[in-house]
Amino acid sequence: MARIAIGDLQGCLAELQALLKDIRFSADRDQLWFVGDLVNRGPDSLAVLRFVRALGANARVVLGNHDLHLLAVAFGSRRKLREDDTLEAILSAADRHALLEWLLLQPLAVSEGADLMVHAGVVPQWSAAEVLEYAGEVERALQADPQPLFDAMYGNKPDCWSADLEGGDRLRFIINVLTRLRFCRSDGQIDLKMKGAPGSQEAGWMPWFEVPTRRSRNVRLVTGHWSTLGLVDRADLLALDTGCVWGGALSAASLDGAERWSQPCATKGKMPISGKE
Repeated sequence: MARIAIGDLQGCLAELQALLKDIRFSADRDQLWFVGDLVNRGPDSLAVLRFVRALGANARVVLGNHDLHLLAVAFGSRRKLREDDTLEAILSAADRHALLEWLLLQPLAVSEGADLMVHAGVVPQWSAAEVLEYAGEVERALQADPQPLFDAMYGNKPDCWSADLEGGDRLRFIINVLTRLRFCRSDGQIDLKMKGAPGSQEAGWMPWFEVPTRRSRNVRLVTGHWSTLGLVDRADLLALDTGCVWGGALSAASLDGAERWSQPCATKGKMPISGKE
């Protein structure tokens, strides 16, 4: 079985279909790993959600911040659509319930062998095993009673990890790290406002994956989320968000070989790559 990881889709169905044709994807032999943000900002979020769900066991998905935003609008009591969201078609679809229930069941972290997939990143204090443990806490809360979680999910605090965090603060921090993180300090303090490329950050901050004491270095993190970072392909990190929805490209990589693929944005008039989430 070939395992192929694919970057942030964000509703870019045409590019996904072209990429899979280039890869020669076969449901008989291949499994697709999606790094999250299946939906939003792009033109075909509903079709993407239907397509990925229909892949069944051939798809492994982690939730990204845009996926969680869709779920918060659908299941929470406080969140409304933003002006630049492109989620209305999903929320008004006849199969809305089935699609959203399927999305709600997707994890925040997936591990197999030496690969660990999350949407954004991890703080240096967390080992790979702890990433899965803490992601599981959020997953159980989502499946038990999603509304309280979504009502408490938004916000940038706390900005430091402590095993003593409880309740909404604990779950919010875990979600922020796994779905929004770009920069942190060597002690693990996070900043969610800086969104530019590495080198644009303030003094004392660094990309989360550059912290020398990061305890998850023994696995390869497979991530997306950071369009201004671009493709990073090294032993401990495979970052695949190359900004398709912003006019860049949709990238994919074999997890078991050297093959790499890229499909340029096909839709005219999309925004240039930016620091937006």
